[in-house]
Formats: sequence, structure tokens, C-alpha cells
Amino acid sequence: MINIEKSFYSKTSMYAFLVTTMLFLSMWIATDNFTDIDMALLGYMLSSFIFAIGLTIRFCAWLIRPATHQVIKRSFKNMKIKKKANRNVKAIIVTAFENIFLQKFIFKRGIYRGVQHFLIAWGCIGSFAITFGLTFGWMRFDLIDPETYQIIVFNVPTVKMAAHGLVAEIIYNGLNITAIMVMIGVCMALYRRVTNQDVKITQRAEFDLFPLYLLLTVTLTGLVLTVSYTFLDGWMHHYMTLIHQISVVILLIYFPFGKLFHLPIRPLATAVPMNYQEEVRIDTRACLKCSTKYSNDDQISDVKDILAIQKFDLKMSDGTYLADYCPSCRRRIRVLKQLNKESAVGDPYAPIRTMNDIHLSGFGRKRSEEFYNIDSNEKQE
Repeated sequence: MINIEKSFYSKTSMYAFLVTTMLFLSMWIATDNFTDIDMALLGYMLSSFIFAIGLTIRFCAWLIRPATHQVIKRSFKNMKIKKKANRNVKAIIVTAFENIFLQKFIFKRGIYRGVQHFLIAWGCIGSFAITFGLTFGWMRFDLIDPETYQIIVFNVPTVKMAAHGLVAEIIYNGLNITAIMVMIGVCMALYRRVTNQDVKITQRAEFDLFPLYLLLTVTLTGLVLTVSYTFLDGWMHHYMTLIHQISVVILLIYFPFGKLFHLPIRPLATAVPMNYQEEVRIDTRACLKCSTKYSNDDQISDVKDILAIQKFDLKMSDGTYLADYCPSCRRRIRVLKQLNKESAVGDPYAPIRTMNDIHLSGFGRKRSEEFYNIDSNEKQE
């Protein structure tokens, strides 16, 4: 692998070349030595290759970040620990189902936002799956007889279906269905961003609004194509095809470098609960000052390593690190240092008396047992 890497300018260029080569090989296999390529999709195919290269570059840039690299390294390390196998598998399955499939993390912010995000996310996933499947020739439809089609996947004949049956109509209109999902979700998102005053203050046109306008353009032009050849006998079909293709090309080139990039990296969120579960009886560590359990060993170790890579020296005079203390004690330590005090006199949660007799507010209360979802009966046991 090292010798291969020396042939390229960088690891990123090597990975981009490998991804492109794999796509070409998959096309060669799926299209029977490039004999079944749909030339009408040539523009989409070229932009899809650009999309794949851009996505590879963006992934490489994202994975070399200290925090991301540490999480990935921790994930592979934890997967090799047998005593954590059941917990890891359960965490991955639960997180994938709840946060990726059902997207509960968005529904917690409101039903409206949850529905809009669900429609956009799954509409985009469905559209990309169908588009790439057809563009790279991974899937095509062969006419067996005037009334029967057969789906060919990677040049392997699969199921047959009636040309005018219900299943065929659903498959033919797959892109229309996903486009309608995206269109509804985008319209809901735009309405919220136009009417919600809090959102209007914080949003940025080039980051938050542009991808929505781009998605809306792609979906509308695609649906207009369907209307053109279905109800208008192909009126303006050639021009709308060109406009739709241009909008798709712009979307695919923009995708890896804009807000939409969070879509392909979202599955990696399963690593967070797998590695950093805050459960009181699983790998939890107590604060060195107040003995409150606040995090687990892996997370504290990773925080120290990430800060060390970024040249942040948060080591205390007694040899401990700021990460060895709970959030409440960290705030307490910082404030006391600013006041030139080594420790709080009396109750650490009470107001602090300073040198000029001005009382500062205290530091709140200890984290309650309810934070860890421990009921009274379990606590007594």
C-alpha cells in the first residue's frame, strides 16, 4: 500500500483514484462491457463521477480532523473488545433505527421540523439511489415481450413484472415519488425560514437557503418533465431536459462541499453512543473533586488526546487535567482561579465572598441521580 501511495500526490488523490476506478469497474460489469449504457444519461454520469471525487476529497478532509479521527479510532478499538460486543451491537442498532431511520433527534425539536427533515432526507436518499443506479448502469429494464419487463441488476436478470402493472408503475414513478417528498419538505423548510424570526436572524443565505433553492429547482424541473411527456405530448421537453440536467449537475458538484454533506456522514453518529454512553454502572468515572459520576473513561481519554494534538495545555498544577473534573467543578475551578482563590470557603455551592465583599453567585447544585434515569428502588439496591 505504501508503494502505491508513492505514485500519488497525496492519500486523498489516491483514494479519489481508487473510488473512480471502482465505479468504472462496476459500470463495466453492470453494463455488459459498456454495451448497455444509456447515452441520454451521459451528463448525469459525468457529474456523478465529479460528485464521487468531491465526496472522497471532503471525506478525507473531514476524517483527518483530530476529533473525528479519534472517534473513528476509538470505534474500531471498542469493536475488538469482546466484553463490550453486546453493548456495541445494541447501541449501533438502536441509534441507526431511532436517529437515522426514524430521525427522532429532529422530532424532539418539534413535529413540524421532524416531518420536514424526514421528507427531505428520505426523498434525497431515494432520489440518489435511483439516479446513481440508472446512471452507472447498475440497474436497467429489459423488454422481454410487449407486456413484460425484467429488472437487470449488475447484468444479472432478476424479477419480471407486467409492463402496465401496479409494481411497474410504482417503479417507473420512483423518482417522481421521491421528488414530491423532497418538494414538500423543502417548501415546509422555506416557509419556516421565512416566517420564524429566530431562524431569520441566524440563517445564512449561501449556507442555509441556497441548498433548499437548489433542491427545489431539481425537483420542480424533474416533475415538469413528467407533466410534459405525460399530459402535454412532450411540449418543451427538450429544453426542460437540459434545464433539469444542469440543475442536477450543479447539485452534485455542490453537494460534497455544502450543508448537504451532513447526509452521508450522519450514519457515523452511531459511534457516539457506542463509545461514550453515560451509564452509571458502565465505564463511568467520578469527578476528582466532588466524586460525581459525569462521563466515561473513553470519552475523558479521547478529550485529552484531542486537546494534546491541538496543543491545548489544560494540565493543572497538581498533575491532573481539566477533563478529570465534572462540568460544575470545571466552572468552579476557572472562576476561583480568576479570583486568585485556590478553593471555595464553606459551602462550594453557596455564593462566593470576594476580597471586596462583593458576593458572586454560586455554582448550582450537584447533578442529581435522575440524570442517569435511576429510580429510587434501583438506587436502594
